[in-house]
Amino acid sequence: METLLEMRQKLDEIDTQITELYEKRMEICGQVADYKIKNGKKVLDRTRENEKLASVSAMATNDFNKKGIRELFEQLMSMSRKLQYQKLSQEGVLGRLPFIELDELNVEGARVVFQGVEGAYSQAAMEKFFGSGQKNFHVPTFRDAMVAIEEGTADYAVLPIENSTAGAVDQVYDLLVEFENYIVGEVILPVRHQLAGLPGVKISQIKRVYSHPQGLMQSARFLDNYGDWEQISVANTAVAAKKVLEEKNPEQAAVCSEYAAKLYGLEILEQDINAESDNSTRFIVITNQKVFLKHASKISICMEVPHESGSLYHLLSHFIYNDLNMTKIESRPIEGRSFEYRFFVDFEGNLADAAVKNAIRGLREEALNLKILGNY
Repeated sequence: METLLEMRQKLDEIDTQITELYEKRMEICGQVADYKIKNGKKVLDRTRENEKLASVSAMATNDFNKKGIRELFEQLMSMSRKLQYQKLSQEGVLGRLPFIELDELNVEGARVVFQGVEGAYSQAAMEKFFGSGQKNFHVPTFRDAMVAIEEGTADYAVLPIENSTAGAVDQVYDLLVEFENYIVGEVILPVRHQLAGLPGVKISQIKRVYSHPQGLMQSARFLDNYGDWEQISVANTAVAAKKVLEEKNPEQAAVCSEYAAKLYGLEILEQDINAESDNSTRFIVITNQKVFLKHASKISICMEVPHESGSLYHLLSHFIYNDLNMTKIESRPIEGRSFEYRFFVDFEGNLADAAVKNAIRGLREEALNLKILGNY
C-alpha cells in the first residue's frame, strides 16, 4: 500500500496538470471573448452552457462524480464569463450606466416629504441631512411619500430603511422596486427614547403610556419597573407626544424622541429609557432622478435570481472577482411566485468605477431582473 506522502505526490502531479489545462482553457476563453466583442454577441449563452454541463457530467463513472464534475464546470464557465466581462470593460464595450454624475445635490428651494407627523424621527433625519430651513411636508404612509416623489409634488423624500435592533423596513424595500425612485443619500440617526409628560408632572403621577409598538418594546426593561402602567400603541412616537399635549391629562406620558418632546412642549421625565444604547435607524434620501454624486461610495441594487441550485452563489461571486466589498444582503418574497425571493444588496463602490461597471454587467446578464436602486 502506498504511503500518504506518495499519494500526496501523485495529487500534486495531477494538480499541476489541472493548473496547466486551466490556463490553456482560459486562454481560449479570451479568444472567445475577442470574437464575441467583434461580432456583438452576448457573453452568456445559457443553452450552450446547459448542453455542456450535461455532456461532461455524463462522462463521469458514478453519481458522486457526476455531481462533482457538474459543479467543477459550472465554476469554470463562471470564471470564463468573468474574463469575458473584464475584456468587454477593457475594450470600452460596457458603456455608461444610465445615471448622471453630479458634484452635489441641488437642494436649494427643494421640497422634502417625510412620513409621519411633526416631530417624527423621519423629520429629525430630514433636518440632519438638509438642515432646518428646508421646505417640507409630511404624509401618512411610505407609499404616499413615494407617490409625492414620482409625481413631482416633492423633490426628495426621507424614509426609514432599517433599524439596528428591529431590522429592515420591509415595506420600503418593496416600494423601491415598485417605484422609479432612486437613493441619493442616507442618514444614520441614533434612537434615544425619552419618557415625556406635561410640564410639572411627576413620574409618580403617570398611569398610561403611549408610543409606537417598537418604542414600547425597545423600552420594555424600563417600563417593566412600572408594571401598573397601561401601555397603548399608536402610529408613531411623535403621535404619542402630540396626543399627550392635546389631551392635557397629567396621568399620561409618551415614549418619544427628545426632538418630539421639545416640539410639543413636553417635559422629559426620564432620559434614554430604551434598553439598547447603540440603537439607531438608517434613513434613505430618495428622488425621481437617476443621479449620483461623484464622491458616492455605496451602491444599492435589487435582483431576482433563477430558481435553481447555486444561482445566488454565482451572482454574488461577481463581487469577489471585481474586489467589491458587499456590506449587506436582504431577501423579500416575490409576490405571486411562491418561495421565490428578490435580493437587495449593498456594496461599496461608485458607478463611475470600471470594477463596478464590470460587476453590474455580469449581474445584469445572469440575473432574471436587476435594478440599481442608487449610488450615495
